Amino acid sequence: MDPLPVLLSIPHGGMDVPAEVKDRVCLSTLDIHDDIDPFVREIYDLGRKVATVVATPIPRTFVDLNRARDDRPPQNPDGVVKTLTCVGQEIYAHGKELESAVIDTLLERYYEPYHQRLRAAVHNPAIKLALDCHSMQAVGPQISPDVGQPRPIFCLGNARGQACPPETAQRLADCLRRAFDLQEHEVTLNQPFSGGYITRTYGGRPLPWIQVEMNRSLYLSDPWFERATLAMDPHRLRELNRRFETALSLFFASA
Repeated sequence: MDPLPVLLSIPHGGMDVPAEVKDRVCLSTLDIHDDIDPFVREIYDLGRKVATVVATPIPRTFVDLNRARDDRPPQNPDGVVKTLTCVGQEIYAHGKELESAVIDTLLERYYEPYHQRLRAAVHNPAIKLALDCHSMQAVGPQISPDVGQPRPIFCLGNARGQACPPETAQRLADCLRRAFDLQEHEVTLNQPFSGGYITRTYGGRPLPWIQVEMNRSLYLSDPWFERATLAMDPHRLRELNRRFETALSLFFASA
């Protein structure tokens, strides 16, 4: 069977602390886990079943690939290279903060190669759709636009029609509902997220691009996840991976 003509970008699923900053970090493994999109590589990565997968082992805590390259500290502590986690925790020990040269090194070694692969994929005629794959908390946290609000199972963002045609996003939403046995209201468009830097930058130029946000209640909850040990049921991850593949197969079969 030919690979599905889709690019899967997975920018926030890594857990490996970059060697360049390992002796500066004051976060625990749990802190890093809480700052990324946990287990999304296992859920979204379809390997050779799709045209291209672009992923990274590096956590967004240290290099956030879904930010502009010039969105740097200290002007923005939540920029491309961060000084604070998403809950405001200091990332680097006192006196070991990053110098400008170290930031430059991180960008050259981790940010640039990722975006080079995305730029190459945009002009690959074998690719008909690109998805930027993420997860979201079940309820909007303090830093979000929907504080305290329960979230859908999936949110699809197409930059409000700028990154791909609305009918394309709606068709993917319908396929996700079928593959995951969901109701109409459980898959939303552009609410609460309409698409981050990657979706806005590459979407519609000329490739249609959609940001996919999966609710973490599908796996970071009983009976599949043990927070104390960060142990995850691999069978649940494989099941979600299979259903995601089904959704994409339905999408291209209906094209």
